[in-house]
Amino acid sequence: MNAMTTMNVTDPHTGLGPVRHVRTDVLDIAYHAVGPARGRPVLLLHGWPFSPVGSYAEVAPALARRGHRCYIPYLRGHGETRFLNANTVRSGQQAALGADLLAFMDALDIPRALFAGYDWGGRAGDVAAALWPERCTGLVSVNGYLIQNLATAQNPLAARQEEGYWYFFYFATERGRKGLQRNREDLARVVWHRNSPQWRFTEAEFAQTATLWSNPDYVDVVIHGYRHRLGLAPGDPAYDELERRLLEQPKITVPAVTLDGSDDGVLPPTDGSGYAPHFAGPWTHHIVPGAGHNLPQEQPAAFTAAVLEVAAMP
Repeated sequence: MNAMTTMNVTDPHTGLGPVRHVRTDVLDIAYHAVGPARGRPVLLLHGWPFSPVGSYAEVAPALARRGHRCYIPYLRGHGETRFLNANTVRSGQQAALGADLLAFMDALDIPRALFAGYDWGGRAGDVAAALWPERCTGLVSVNGYLIQNLATAQNPLAARQEEGYWYFFYFATERGRKGLQRNREDLARVVWHRNSPQWRFTEAEFAQTATLWSNPDYVDVVIHGYRHRLGLAPGDPAYDELERRLLEQPKITVPAVTLDGSDDGVLPPTDGSGYAPHFAGPWTHHIVPGAGHNLPQEQPAAFTAAVLEVAAMP
């Protein structure tokens, strides 16, 4: 695969440096890179509807000071990341997110890296770690094992958890699609407050993240991601084989640390025993006090410590 890397030197972001770009077969991926060029690679992966800049503004520099080279890509449909072909399905399915991660590494000639993320980014890391363990040196995953079992998509969960998933069902309707198109900032603000009820974010933090949602593919990718996970939309045929493998709920064999926020408004904290069987290698679980769903931004020291912990595992 031929990589083409460019840099937007006028980008005003501080801490994470300028927005860079690299091309895969499918995407022009925007990303930041922080830390020594020959440092140990870490991929920091953001969720929806959050920002890689906000989520990792403190984590990436802290890891860089400890010798890590941090790569912080923007999800498909977010920020300056763009599809290269107008005919490509604007998929948000889990296999696509995992494949994007592997393609990103290939384009930048990164043989192996530690994956660390939450929400959509955590799922991408879990998928890539499970399917391509030879490319992953370790995993930090907020909320545990995030690979969706699409075979059980129609099975109801506990009422409290279904309540936290309200936007899944909203996005399943045409009303929800229109709502995301017209009210993306208002909707995201509700999600931020509900999923991280103790987080006192600033208006500047919210405004910075809102710039990501003007991406022309944002609505299509987000809507497809939630409809696909409920079995309400077909996947991109390009990922059929990967989705077949994910139906088997593959184990994660690399060293792993999982985290739950004590104040997560969508996924209540657990002791990790429910998903422990999915982790076949060295594994530790922690509950992080004072953290909600966007854990690396809310409690960056705890997230940084988890990356350093898994990096030290045998």
